[in-house]
Parts: sequence; structure tokens; C-alpha cells
Amino acid sequence: MSHNKNHDSQQLPVGRLGIISPYSCAELGAKVDNYLVTWRKKRHNEGVLYEGYDRDTYLIASDLPRFGSGEAKGVLKESVRGDDIYILVDVCNYSLTYSLAGQTNHMSPDDHYQNLKRIIAAIAGKARRINVIMPFLYESRQHRRTGRESLDCALALQELIEMGVENIITFDAHDPRIQNAIPLHGFETVQSSYQFIKNLLKKEKDLKLDKDHLMVISPDEGGMSRAIYLANNLGVDMGMFYKRRDYSTIVDGRNPIVAHEFLGADVRGKDMIIVDDMISSGDSMLEVAQLLKDRGANKIFMCSTFGLFTNGLSKFDEAYEKGTFDRILTTNLIYQTPELLTRPYYINCDMSKYIALIIDTLNHDDSISKLLNPVERIQKVLTKYRNNETI
Repeated sequence: MSHNKNHDSQQLPVGRLGIISPYSCAELGAKVDNYLVTWRKKRHNEGVLYEGYDRDTYLIASDLPRFGSGEAKGVLKESVRGDDIYILVDVCNYSLTYSLAGQTNHMSPDDHYQNLKRIIAAIAGKARRINVIMPFLYESRQHRRTGRESLDCALALQELIEMGVENIITFDAHDPRIQNAIPLHGFETVQSSYQFIKNLLKKEKDLKLDKDHLMVISPDEGGMSRAIYLANNLGVDMGMFYKRRDYSTIVDGRNPIVAHEFLGADVRGKDMIIVDDMISSGDSMLEVAQLLKDRGANKIFMCSTFGLFTNGLSKFDEAYEKGTFDRILTTNLIYQTPELLTRPYYINCDMSKYIALIIDTLNHDDSISKLLNPVERIQKVLTKYRNNETI
């Protein structure tokens, strides 16, 4: 897709573009900024001229200093008056630390969410518009209420809107219905299907993309729509596992899973793409992979937008050695450990260009529906692959 396509209308930007990418998202923010600088310089040379339209960087310097007590404040180092601001935040970046009464604390999602609010508070209503790009939606796993418990995700969304945020952009929300909490404001959940397909086809040169050789699998009921979307675009069948739980007992606050039951066509001899929104500890993903292997599946590729790997990588290393799976694909939307990036089975899907396109399009107040539903781009990549062209 040419980066200029969106803006043949030469529609005026909402305001001068500004990106605030505090510590949690520094690396991703720098890549996004690079794309925008390059595209806008090119447009400038083609005669698109608005004050402050093309600059050497769109990143606005900010700081989040802490007191010895662990309390903090948000500071902006330059003016944002009249700007169209995009704040990037990775609530999963536990690699960052701060000092609390002489102890070292790793930053939790709660800390990052507070920092986001501090940055919004430092803007103090002076920006033309505030947009938050939060790839992993804060508290998205606490998206519904069963019994006497908190509804954290809905509360957080409402709080951001009350602080003046106009659009919230997230990726692969655990349950997109959470947007019902803020029905009058912009909430977009972007999927990574295109990047998964593109990066998998780049690395795997001999896949047969048809019903007889490939299947898409959802590891649970929750991810059905994601798997159906991918399977439809690839023109293959899908299967799913459902978790049979023992509702008569409670272990560690939840009903234990008795078995993963499979629904779908025969998997024997076929390659499998297992797709889910996140790999947390990875137990259920590895279990599903093993169950598919037991049923005679061929290669197994695990695709997940967020690779949290909360219990480390040793389980995955063992399973890979055993031949349980062939590749893992996750994105750089959240913090990736240096160890993960060196693994032979790991494929990193870079989302920075995609985010830059979204920011560029929204800044011009254009529709992003083509970016949210990348059918055309997926089909283009599949055609190239089938014709043995380079992707």
C-alpha cells in the first residue's frame, strides 16, 4: 500500500501532529516516528504544505520522575497547544523499574496506566485532541462481571474519556464488546491477521494454502471469530477446542479444566495455524499443539498478538525440541525479552508501520476502515506467495 494513498484529498490535518511515547513504548514509538518523518518529507517535496507538517521528529519529550516515596508526576518538555496528540503506552512492559523506599519495583500494568493519566494531566486540556494507542488494553481480561467483582476495564475506559481522550485504539481486544462502556467515543480494536500471514509466508517457503493441507485452529470458544476471519481469508477450514471445566470444584479461584475437546474436520497430515489474542503462561497453547500432534497434524504455527510468556520460555524450548510446534509468531506491540528475540522458532511481527499508517490517517481525519479490515492486503500477499514472488 503506498503511504500516500490515504491523502490524495489533501485534507487538512486535525492539528499539528505530536506523539508522546513515554518509557514503556520508547522503541516502538521511535520506529513509528521514523515512518511518519519519511512519508511527510516526501509529501512536502510533492507540495503538501502546512505549518509544522513535516518535521525531523513528531515525538514530544516527556518525563515521569519519581519521588523517594514512589510517588510520581508527568512532565511535558515542550508545548502541545493545538496539537493532535497520540500517546503510546505498553502496560505490559515489566522490564522497567523504579525505586520505592530503597527497594526496586518492577512496573505493573497499574503503574503504566497511572503514568498514562499523568501525561494526560500534564497536557492539561491544551491539545486539540488526545488519542491513546494502547496495544494491550489495560485490564482487558477483567472485561465482565460474574458475582461480586470489579469491572476494571470498563472503569478505565470511562476514566480516560472523562479526562478528555477522544479515541482509544487497541489491538485484538480480549472482548471487543467492552467498548459498550463508552458508546459515544472512538474505540477501535485492530487485528494483526495480515502481519501474521505476511511474516509466516516470508519464513515458510513451502506451505500449501488450501483446504487439504492447511487449517486454522482456535484454542477456545472466545477466539472463534478471530480464527474464522483468518480461515476465510486463507480459504481453508477451521477447528476449535473448547475447555471442559469441572464446575463442582474451585482451584485457585477458578474451575479447573478437565479436558480440551476438539470440534472440526480431520487434521491428519495438515499444517495448523493456531491463533489467539495472547500467550500468557502458554500452557493451554502448548496443550492444544500437543493434542493436534496426537491427532496426526503436520507443522504447527502459533500466532498470538501478545506474547506475555509469564512463566519464561523453558517450556517452549522443551516443546520445540520435542517437535510439538514449529514456529511462534507474536508482535512487538508489547515488551519482548532479548531471549525471546534470539529463539530459533520465534518470528517477530513488526507493527510499527501499521501504527504509523493509523496515526497518519487519523491525523488527516480520514477513514481507517481499510486498515481495520485488511482483506485486500491479505489477498495480495497470498497471490504473491502462490506465484513464488518475494513478499
